Amino acid sequence: MYRLSFLLMLFFSHIVAQDSTTIKKILAFQEELNKEFSSEEKSPLTPKDFKAFKELDFFDIDTSYSVLAKFLRTPYETPFIMKTTTNREPVYVKYGEAHFILQEKEWILNIYQSQGLKTQPEYENYLFLPFSDLSNGETSYGGGRFIDLKIPEGDMILIDFNTAYNPYCAYSARYSCPIPPEENHLELEIPVGVKKYKKHEANR
Repeated sequence: MYRLSFLLMLFFSHIVAQDSTTIKKILAFQEELNKEFSSEEKSPLTPKDFKAFKELDFFDIDTSYSVLAKFLRTPYETPFIMKTTTNREPVYVKYGEAHFILQEKEWILNIYQSQGLKTQPEYENYLFLPFSDLSNGETSYGGGRFIDLKIPEGDMILIDFNTAYNPYCAYSARYSCPIPPEENHLELEIPVGVKKYKKHEANR
């Protein structure tokens, strides 16, 4: 009985430690994103909105939306033009699939690689996960959200929906943004990550 209690204590301590590390990473992500939006050189905000900007609106952190997915490489995919909000035609290729369980259901999301960005050294390991869900247009941006990933070393990949962010089009019409493919729609709400952008009262 004592041994079982001890093992359970170790197990739950491990979960708490994992959650603590995950939360720190999410907070670092939020801080970095706010820093970017607070920079006049990097911010996608319009000059008028930038003057009133304080910080982005995030959902509460929920580590249950940080999922370890089975990564299936798809090496023989044909490059394609991903639809955007303008006439821009960026070329992507489906790099792999993420298979995971969320809210007791099995899901598959396609992960893409930009054929233009991969030629740049700083983006050679960069992968792109655009997705939509039932929160879009309500509490999150109507055009879906993005998650940045890196090429995994093995057959598992961490997808933390707490790091889902809005495309620049959510803040200004001057940008051209990819539209998440229909196959990357999740028929459930993802109530974590960046919320729908609401302009400050001073701008209304």
